[in-house]
Amino acid sequence: MGAFNAGRRQTMSNWLHNLPLIWMAIVVFSATYLFAILVQTVIGMLATGERVRAFKAVSPGMLSPLGIIFGLFVAFTAAQVWSDNDHASAAVNREASALKSVLILAAAFPGEPEAQLRSLVRRYIEDTANTEWPMMVRHAATLSISPAPLTEALQQTLALSPNNPGQQIAQREIATSLENALEARRQRILVSRSHVNLTKWACLLLQAACALLAIAVVHSDNRLASTISMGAFATGIAASILLILAHDEPFIGQVSVGPQPLLQVMAGLASG
Repeated sequence: MGAFNAGRRQTMSNWLHNLPLIWMAIVVFSATYLFAILVQTVIGMLATGERVRAFKAVSPGMLSPLGIIFGLFVAFTAAQVWSDNDHASAAVNREASALKSVLILAAAFPGEPEAQLRSLVRRYIEDTANTEWPMMVRHAATLSISPAPLTEALQQTLALSPNNPGQQIAQREIATSLENALEARRQRILVSRSHVNLTKWACLLLQAACALLAIAVVHSDNRLASTISMGAFATGIAASILLILAHDEPFIGQVSVGPQPLLQVMAGLASG
Protein backbone atom coordinates (compact mmCIF):
# COMPACT_ATOMS: atom_id res chain seq x y z
CA MET A 1 0.00 0.00 0.00
CA GLY A 2 2.86 2.38 0.85
CA ALA A 3 4.56 1.64 -2.47
CA PHE A 4 1.29 2.28 -4.30
CA ASN A 5 0.83 5.67 -2.61
CA ALA A 6 4.44 6.63 -3.29
CA GLY A 7 4.02 5.67 -6.94
CA ARG A 8 0.82 7.68 -7.19
CA ARG A 9 2.47 10.75 -5.66
CA GLN A 10 5.38 10.34 -8.08
CA THR A 11 2.98 10.15 -11.05
CA MET A 12 1.21 13.33 -9.96
CA SER A 13 4.56 15.06 -9.43
CA ASN A 14 5.78 14.02 -12.89
CA TRP A 15 2.53 15.27 -14.41
CA LEU A 16 3.11 18.72 -12.93
CA HIS A 17 6.82 18.82 -13.76
CA ASN A 18 6.19 17.71 -17.35
CA LEU A 19 3.77 20.54 -18.06
CA PRO A 20 4.94 23.20 -20.54
CA LEU A 21 6.26 26.22 -18.67
CA ILE A 22 3.26 28.41 -19.57
CA TRP A 23 0.79 25.82 -18.26
CA MET A 24 2.85 25.25 -15.14
CA ALA A 25 2.73 29.00 -14.54
CA ILE A 26 -1.05 29.05 -15.04
CA VAL A 27 -1.52 26.21 -12.53
CA VAL A 28 0.79 27.75 -9.91
CA PHE A 29 -0.50 31.32 -10.20
CA SER A 30 -4.15 30.20 -10.30
CA ALA A 31 -3.78 28.02 -7.21
CA THR A 32 -1.95 30.80 -5.32
CA TYR A 33 -4.50 33.48 -6.21
CA LEU A 34 -7.42 31.19 -5.35
CA PHE A 35 -5.90 30.47 -1.95
CA ALA A 36 -5.33 34.19 -1.33
CA ILE A 37 -8.96 34.93 -2.27
CA LEU A 38 -10.13 32.16 0.07
CA VAL A 39 -8.08 33.54 2.96
CA GLN A 40 -9.31 37.09 2.33
CA THR A 41 -12.93 35.92 2.10
CA VAL A 42 -12.77 33.91 5.34
CA ILE A 43 -11.08 36.72 7.27
CA GLY A 44 -13.60 39.20 5.85
CA MET A 45 -16.46 37.03 7.09
CA LEU A 46 -14.87 36.71 10.54
CA ALA A 47 -14.07 40.42 10.86
CA THR A 48 -17.26 41.39 12.63
CA GLY A 49 -18.07 42.69 16.08
CA GLU A 50 -15.42 42.08 18.71
CA ARG A 51 -13.19 40.22 16.27
CA VAL A 52 -12.58 43.43 14.28
CA ARG A 53 -10.86 45.02 17.30
CA ALA A 54 -8.94 41.81 17.93
CA PHE A 55 -7.75 41.73 14.32
CA LYS A 56 -6.73 45.39 14.45
CA ALA A 57 -4.69 44.67 17.57
CA VAL A 58 -2.39 42.51 15.45
CA SER A 59 0.74 44.57 14.80
CA PRO A 60 1.59 45.32 11.14
CA GLY A 61 5.23 45.03 12.21
CA MET A 62 4.94 41.23 12.11
CA LEU A 63 4.54 41.29 8.32
CA SER A 64 8.19 42.14 7.76
CA PRO A 65 9.61 39.19 9.76
CA LEU A 66 7.15 36.83 8.10
CA GLY A 67 8.25 38.03 4.67
CA ILE A 68 11.91 37.68 5.61
CA ILE A 69 11.38 34.13 6.88
CA PHE A 70 9.55 33.22 3.67
CA GLY A 71 12.46 34.68 1.66
CA LEU A 72 14.93 32.58 3.65
CA PHE A 73 12.88 29.45 2.98
CA VAL A 74 12.88 30.25 -0.74
CA ALA A 75 16.64 30.86 -0.76
CA PHE A 76 17.28 27.66 1.23
CA THR A 77 15.16 25.57 -1.16
CA ALA A 78 16.45 27.25 -4.31
CA ALA A 79 20.07 26.64 -3.27
CA GLN A 80 19.49 22.88 -3.43
CA VAL A 81 17.71 23.18 -6.78
CA TRP A 82 20.48 25.23 -8.41
CA SER A 83 23.13 22.87 -7.02
CA ASP A 84 21.31 19.79 -8.37
CA ASN A 85 20.95 21.34 -11.82
CA ASP A 86 24.59 22.41 -11.91
CA HIS A 87 25.71 18.91 -10.93
CA ALA A 88 23.40 17.32 -13.51
CA SER A 89 24.65 19.54 -16.32
CA ALA A 90 28.28 19.05 -15.29
CA ALA A 91 27.86 15.25 -15.17
CA VAL A 92 26.35 15.08 -18.67
CA ASN A 93 29.02 17.37 -20.12
CA ARG A 94 31.78 15.37 -18.42
CA GLU A 95 30.31 12.13 -19.76
CA ALA A 96 30.15 13.53 -23.30
CA SER A 97 33.69 14.87 -23.07
CA ALA A 98 35.02 11.50 -21.91
CA LEU A 99 33.29 9.68 -24.77
CA LYS A 100 34.63 12.23 -27.27
CA SER A 101 38.13 11.56 -25.96
CA VAL A 102 37.62 7.83 -26.52
CA LEU A 103 36.69 8.43 -30.15
CA ILE A 104 39.70 10.68 -30.75
CA LEU A 105 42.15 8.29 -29.10
CA ALA A 106 40.65 5.26 -30.84
CA ALA A 107 42.21 6.52 -34.07
CA ALA A 108 45.55 5.29 -32.68
CA PHE A 109 44.30 1.74 -33.36
CA PRO A 110 43.09 1.89 -36.96
CA GLY A 111 41.02 -0.87 -38.46
CA GLU A 112 38.82 -3.25 -36.50
CA PRO A 113 39.75 -2.01 -32.95
CA GLU A 114 38.79 1.56 -33.83
CA ALA A 115 35.59 0.45 -35.56
CA GLN A 116 34.57 -1.66 -32.56
CA LEU A 117 35.17 1.16 -30.09
CA ARG A 118 33.21 3.62 -32.23
CA SER A 119 30.35 1.12 -32.54
CA LEU A 120 30.24 0.52 -28.77
CA VAL A 121 30.24 4.25 -28.01
CA ARG A 122 27.42 4.77 -30.49
CA ARG A 123 25.41 1.95 -28.94
CA TYR A 124 25.98 3.33 -25.45
CA ILE A 125 24.76 6.80 -26.43
CA GLU A 126 21.69 5.36 -28.16
CA ASP A 127 20.84 3.25 -25.12
CA THR A 128 21.36 6.21 -22.79
CA ALA A 129 19.22 8.64 -24.79
CA ASN A 130 16.44 6.21 -25.69
CA THR A 131 16.23 3.97 -22.63
CA GLU A 132 18.10 5.36 -19.64
CA TRP A 133 16.89 8.95 -19.94
CA PRO A 134 13.18 8.00 -19.71
CA MET A 135 14.09 5.80 -16.75
CA MET A 136 15.74 8.78 -15.01
CA VAL A 137 12.55 10.77 -15.57
CA ARG A 138 10.67 8.03 -13.70
CA HIS A 139 13.45 7.80 -11.05
CA ALA A 140 13.89 4.18 -12.14
CA ALA A 141 17.50 4.34 -13.38
CA THR A 142 19.78 2.10 -11.34
CA LEU A 143 23.49 1.73 -10.67
CA SER A 144 23.22 -1.98 -9.96
CA ILE A 145 23.87 -2.88 -13.60
CA SER A 146 26.83 -1.44 -15.51
CA PRO A 147 26.15 -0.37 -19.10
CA ALA A 148 27.17 -3.28 -21.31
CA PRO A 149 28.62 -1.20 -24.20
CA LEU A 150 31.03 0.73 -21.95
CA THR A 151 31.99 -2.38 -20.01
CA GLU A 152 32.73 -4.20 -23.27
CA ALA A 153 34.64 -1.20 -24.60
CA LEU A 154 36.81 -1.15 -21.47
CA GLN A 155 37.49 -4.87 -21.76
CA GLN A 156 38.45 -4.57 -25.42
CA THR A 157 40.71 -1.63 -24.65
CA LEU A 158 42.57 -3.54 -21.97
CA ALA A 159 42.92 -6.52 -24.35
CA LEU A 160 44.65 -4.42 -27.04
CA SER A 161 48.30 -5.12 -27.82
CA PRO A 162 50.07 -1.78 -28.41
CA ASN A 163 52.83 -1.85 -31.03
CA ASN A 164 54.55 1.40 -30.07
CA PRO A 165 54.78 3.90 -27.19
CA GLY A 166 52.09 6.09 -28.79
CA GLN A 167 49.59 3.24 -28.73
CA GLN A 168 50.53 2.43 -25.16
CA ILE A 169 49.69 6.00 -24.12
CA ALA A 170 46.48 5.93 -26.18
CA GLN A 171 45.40 2.63 -24.59
CA ARG A 172 45.94 4.03 -21.11
CA GLU A 173 44.08 7.26 -21.91
CA ILE A 174 41.16 5.40 -23.53
CA ALA A 175 40.76 3.26 -20.40
CA THR A 176 40.88 6.39 -18.22
CA SER A 177 38.29 8.14 -20.40
CA LEU A 178 35.95 5.14 -20.23
CA GLU A 179 36.28 5.07 -16.45
CA ASN A 180 35.53 8.82 -16.38
CA ALA A 181 32.42 8.23 -18.49
CA LEU A 182 31.25 5.52 -16.08
CA GLU A 183 31.84 7.82 -13.10
CA ALA A 184 29.98 10.68 -14.82
CA ARG A 185 27.07 8.31 -15.52
CA ARG A 186 27.02 7.33 -11.85
CA GLN A 187 26.85 11.00 -10.81
CA ARG A 188 24.13 11.66 -13.40
CA ILE A 189 21.92 8.86 -12.09
CA LEU A 190 22.45 9.90 -8.46
CA VAL A 191 21.46 13.50 -9.26
CA SER A 192 18.39 12.27 -11.16
CA ARG A 193 16.98 11.01 -7.85
CA SER A 194 17.35 14.37 -6.13
CA HIS A 195 14.36 16.66 -5.66
CA VAL A 196 12.82 19.03 -3.14
CA ASN A 197 11.25 16.74 -0.54
CA LEU A 198 7.75 17.10 0.88
CA THR A 199 9.00 18.52 4.18
CA LYS A 200 10.70 21.47 2.47
CA TRP A 201 7.65 22.08 0.25
CA ALA A 202 5.34 21.90 3.28
CA CYS A 203 7.42 24.40 5.29
CA LEU A 204 7.66 26.79 2.35
CA LEU A 205 3.93 26.69 1.61
CA LEU A 206 3.00 26.92 5.29
CA GLN A 207 5.12 30.03 5.72
CA ALA A 208 3.53 31.56 2.63
CA ALA A 209 0.05 30.79 4.02
CA CYS A 210 0.96 32.38 7.36
CA ALA A 211 2.14 35.55 5.63
CA LEU A 212 -1.07 35.81 3.56
CA LEU A 213 -3.16 35.21 6.66
CA ALA A 214 -1.30 37.92 8.56
CA ILE A 215 -1.79 40.41 5.69
CA ALA A 216 -5.51 39.62 5.57
CA VAL A 217 -5.87 40.10 9.34
CA VAL A 218 -3.89 43.36 9.48
CA HIS A 219 -5.96 44.85 6.62
CA SER A 220 -9.25 43.27 7.61
CA ASP A 221 -10.94 46.69 7.91
CA ASN A 222 -9.85 47.89 4.45
CA ARG A 223 -10.74 45.48 1.64
CA LEU A 224 -8.93 47.46 -1.08
CA ALA A 225 -5.69 47.61 0.92
CA SER A 226 -6.05 43.91 1.69
CA THR A 227 -6.60 43.05 -1.98
CA ILE A 228 -3.59 45.06 -3.13
CA SER A 229 -1.26 43.75 -0.42
CA MET A 230 -2.34 40.14 -0.72
CA GLY A 231 -2.28 40.30 -4.52
CA ALA A 232 1.28 41.60 -4.54
CA PHE A 233 2.51 39.05 -2.02
CA ALA A 234 0.63 36.20 -3.71
CA THR A 235 2.33 37.12 -6.99
CA GLY A 236 5.71 36.91 -5.29
CA ILE A 237 4.81 33.55 -3.76
CA ALA A 238 3.65 32.14 -7.10
CA ALA A 239 6.77 33.40 -8.90
CA SER A 240 9.03 31.82 -6.27
CA ILE A 241 7.19 28.49 -6.39
CA LEU A 242 7.23 28.48 -10.20
CA LEU A 243 10.96 29.17 -10.28
CA ILE A 244 11.70 26.30 -7.90
CA LEU A 245 9.17 23.90 -9.42
CA ALA A 246 10.44 24.41 -12.98
CA HIS A 247 13.97 23.40 -11.92
CA ASP A 248 13.11 20.98 -9.09
CA GLU A 249 13.70 17.79 -11.11
CA PRO A 250 17.00 18.13 -13.05
CA PHE A 251 15.96 15.74 -15.83
CA ILE A 252 12.21 16.43 -15.99
CA GLY A 253 10.37 19.31 -17.62
CA GLN A 254 10.80 21.95 -20.26
CA VAL A 255 13.96 23.46 -18.74
CA SER A 256 15.54 20.15 -17.74
CA VAL A 257 19.00 18.83 -18.59
CA GLY A 258 18.79 16.75 -21.76
CA PRO A 259 21.08 14.29 -23.56
CA GLN A 260 22.08 16.84 -26.22
CA PRO A 261 25.83 16.78 -25.37
CA LEU A 262 25.84 13.00 -25.81
CA LEU A 263 23.83 13.22 -29.03
CA GLN A 264 26.35 15.74 -30.37
CA VAL A 265 29.08 13.14 -29.82
CA MET A 266 27.01 10.63 -31.79
CA ALA A 267 26.50 13.20 -34.55
CA GLY A 268 30.27 13.45 -34.75
CA LEU A 269 30.39 9.67 -35.08
CA ALA A 270 28.03 9.81 -38.05
CA SER A 271 29.99 12.57 -39.76
CA GLY A 272 33.23 10.76 -39.05
